[in-house]
Amino acid sequence: MALLEVKNVCKSFEAFELHDVSFEIEPGYIVGFIGRNGAGKTTTIKSILNLTKPDAGTVRFMGRNMCEHESDCKQQLGIVLGEFNYYSDKKLKSIAKVVSRFYSNWSYETYCNYSKLFSLDENKRVKELSAGMKVKFALALALSHDAKLLILDEPTSGLDPVSRNELMDVFRSIVSDGEHSILFSTQITSDLDKVADYVIYIKQGKIIMSGDRESIINGFRLIQGSSDELTPTLKDILIGYNENAFGFTGLIHEEDIQHAEGLRIAKADIESIMLFNEETRKERTMI
Repeated sequence: MALLEVKNVCKSFEAFELHDVSFEIEPGYIVGFIGRNGAGKTTTIKSILNLTKPDAGTVRFMGRNMCEHESDCKQQLGIVLGEFNYYSDKKLKSIAKVVSRFYSNWSYETYCNYSKLFSLDENKRVKELSAGMKVKFALALALSHDAKLLILDEPTSGLDPVSRNELMDVFRSIVSDGEHSILFSTQITSDLDKVADYVIYIKQGKIIMSGDRESIINGFRLIQGSSDELTPTLKDILIGYNENAFGFTGLIHEEDIQHAEGLRIAKADIESIMLFNEETRKERTMI
């Protein structure tokens, strides 16, 4: 049974629409959620958590309707939505004590272990923490009640490369038992290259790509050539391309690679797939 099932979720605002968002997360996997700013990542996450009321669609967690069993479901969720900025005058240990009362499975030992791992000083006040340390504190709280699913919105924002790498190790450890999963949105695609099993890509409120990371990457190729080799026919086939004084670089579907004969071909990565899809000349949808 899927831990999380999101089916046909829609939400309309004056200048933005989330349209028929659907995906599932099975136990034991890390799922990266990508898209440019304003694409709908945070709206999707808030709709999943019932912080924003969807206009249509359903969200089920461990087989239960999230709206109907919100309190029980959230006992099994670990949530981090951006930087921890509230209770700025309170010490970390005081906030942890309050948060612990909301979760029946809270483990003070687990919280202390993560505090030590993240080098958190329990006697510091929130306002004394750097942006990166606030993120680490929020993560320590979210990781301390054995949540079956972690839902994290930009959890590596503000973290230095070493701290991000440590967090990726924590992510791997959490899902290693095959019972826990992680959904995290990010703009740092190199983090996905390290740990993501699956990737969901949202653009202008619609899921345009969803699947296991390796299959998505293997479905594209980067090609390079001279300006003369960028023919009108090739332009029409390319998903996106950039031109410069030395020629061009473009992204092409693997199935169209025969049209790139004689050009330099390289493996794509998540960053290049996202970059060239945001510069789409001819839009295609792959679900």
